[in-house]
Amino acid sequence: MAAPAPRETILEAVELTREFDGVTALDRFSFKLRRGEILGLLGANGAGKTTAMNCLLGLTLPSSGKLFAFGKALHSHRIEILQRTNFSSSYVSLPGNLKVWQNLLVFARIYGVAQPQRKIAELLEMLEVAHLRDRLTGQLSAGEATRVNLCKALLNEPELLLLDEPTASLDPDIADKVRKVVRRVQREREIGILYTSHNMRDIEEVCDRVIFLHKGRIVAEGTPDEIVKRSTEQSLENVFIKIARSGDLEDPTGKDPTV
Repeated sequence: MAAPAPRETILEAVELTREFDGVTALDRFSFKLRRGEILGLLGANGAGKTTAMNCLLGLTLPSSGKLFAFGKALHSHRIEILQRTNFSSSYVSLPGNLKVWQNLLVFARIYGVAQPQRKIAELLEMLEVAHLRDRLTGQLSAGEATRVNLCKALLNEPELLLLDEPTASLDPDIADKVRKVVRRVQREREIGILYTSHNMRDIEEVCDRVIFLHKGRIVAEGTPDEIVKRSTEQSLENVFIKIARSGDLEDPTGKDPTV
């Protein structure tokens, strides 16, 4: 029986480096994200996640290195690539003086969405926020605003989705619902998703692979289970803490923890 064909690489960074006033925020950062995969990008504050996201969105130019999306150089095909991409962050707010449906309609028109009212209704229902349709966006709770932001990010049916801490500040019930929606969309639409979070339950439940960054460099990469097994720790959360403190995954003594 023939092996399945490898999935298409839809996002790739090659030796990506970004310096700010002599400080290296990203140091030869390389990775591939394949269609239908959720890749977690992890690290403590200051590890380089935000810089990486900003480079991938074209908001910050790298000092060196290359970026490709759908096999094309990001900076020379930016508009074409962004039409197939979207982004959601718990830290980016939609205009608060517009109602939820008005905000979504504005973005639907920007994205050229066919039958925008129907699409908006479908997404509001999927994210369980249809009852907020006529609410002023500025009056939403953190959890409500996060789910409306996800509606916005799914309007153009992106093939590539960048999610920056989508469950930050959410209670466990709503966070669970958001994780389930992300997985559902990934399965049904074969979207490639880059996912940042400080919540290791998020990562273990959602991500197929993860990358740990420390001071702009990759220190560990693999499935959550693989990374835990390669460390001396018993959980992904403890691995996160260890890398944040020491910048290393392995036991510095070199001893096999199983002996």
